[in-house]
Amino acid sequence: MTTLPQWIEGARPRTLPAAASPVILGSAAAYHLGGFDPLRAVLALSVALALQIGVNYSNDYSDGIRGTDTHRQGPLRLTASGLASAKAVLGVALAFYALAAASGLVLLALSGQWLLLVPGILAVLAGWFYTGGRTPYGYMGVGLSELFVFLFFGLMACVGTTWTQIQAAPGWLWGLASALGLLSVALLMVNNIRDLPSDRDCGKRTLAVRLGDTKSRTVFSVCFTISVTVVGAVLHALEFSWATSLSLMFLTAFGAAAVVSPVIMGAKGAALIPVLRRTGVFTLAYALIMSAMLLLA
Repeated sequence: MTTLPQWIEGARPRTLPAAASPVILGSAAAYHLGGFDPLRAVLALSVALALQIGVNYSNDYSDGIRGTDTHRQGPLRLTASGLASAKAVLGVALAFYALAAASGLVLLALSGQWLLLVPGILAVLAGWFYTGGRTPYGYMGVGLSELFVFLFFGLMACVGTTWTQIQAAPGWLWGLASALGLLSVALLMVNNIRDLPSDRDCGKRTLAVRLGDTKSRTVFSVCFTISVTVVGAVLHALEFSWATSLSLMFLTAFGAAAVVSPVIMGAKGAALIPVLRRTGVFTLAYALIMSAMLLLA
């Protein structure tokens, strides 16, 4: 029988800070713009976390039944390891998708922003067909995975959270949302760099497989570099002094360097697992710091 800790690890908790971060920052933006609503913020957080967990379990199921998780070095996979049946993992995945959908519908009913129903449905479909279905786009390696992560876990999650509380989306908000989207892309990229040998052997053509090891590590680093640059640009747009903007940008760059350095130095396989956690923690810290600055502005 699968234990609760095993189910929790199967949910891939290292990815959850990245899912929560755009909601936190989007809610702080709503507060800065004079429209913060705590109930809608909680509902948006429920959507983000439930969707991320649903995606993680559905990937566990889909990769497990295809056999692509058999020799990977990452965190526990319930289906591939045989600790849980494929049917059970699928059921849990669908339950979390349903929770995300229910929370999203309540959020849209309260906000009246029914136009967001369309990207919400697309986000669920993108989560499922990442590794599910006959021709999963996550196996194509054409950049769709990274694009959808950027759109749904960056732009939509951050700007959408703000929009359901107050109908405003200034340029600086799009900049912050883009930065968080790039950090989510970095999380996906380092995950795929870690799995490069096993993915290549089993025919899973991720973007990392197509680009190769060196270029994939460069993409990971560029995502962090752009996100750090956004800090200074956004704080200047919010009329903080250049001294404050540059100081915080350098502080963020220092934290980013600590995350990126093992990847640049060539860490492989299981040695990249801590980088997953650090990327998630950095993304959350980024959101909290910028949220604090929005509250102070």
